Amino acid sequence: MIPRAFPPAPGWSPDGHRIKNELDYGRGPEKTWVYGGLRVRDGTEVTMTASSRNSVFYQRFLQLVEDANPTGDIVVVTDNLSSHNSLSTREWLVDHPRIQHVFVPVGACWLNLQEGWWRIFRKAALAGRSFSNPSDIAQATTLATFQLNARARPWIWGRPAPPTRTLRRRFMYIL
Repeated sequence: MIPRAFPPAPGWSPDGHRIKNELDYGRGPEKTWVYGGLRVRDGTEVTMTASSRNSVFYQRFLQLVEDANPTGDIVVVTDNLSSHNSLSTREWLVDHPRIQHVFVPVGACWLNLQEGWWRIFRKAALAGRSFSNPSDIAQATTLATFQLNARARPWIWGRPAPPTRTLRRRFMYIL
């Protein structure tokens, strides 16, 4: 391999790899939170952006989930965040009996199918991009959710069974 005689293109490292911008997690007035709820039956998602992660915004999100599912019971599988189990949220849930909370055990987030969708969402909406303000994040969230919902499929926990071996006893050796 011949060494480079010219500088690498912008966005590429000297050894030829694309530079990835790590997501910046921090606190401050420009912080934007993304709430999401996955309907595993058909794979569609409801998302919402918010400036804070508190009970008020969580209840707004639950209202969006209820509006997106007009009939039947709604089971919300969630983590143990304080806003999910606050007094105001529990009072709100009393007025909305169709919604039931199920909390995953501490340290077992892999039990929640929503976590797999977040991985796909971050890759589609946030990876390699920089945002100048919260409205850009909201727009990227809306667009990515729309695109992912357009090709949604039912979510199944675990791996599918391996295919059967169709040619297993096709040949027979006779001595």
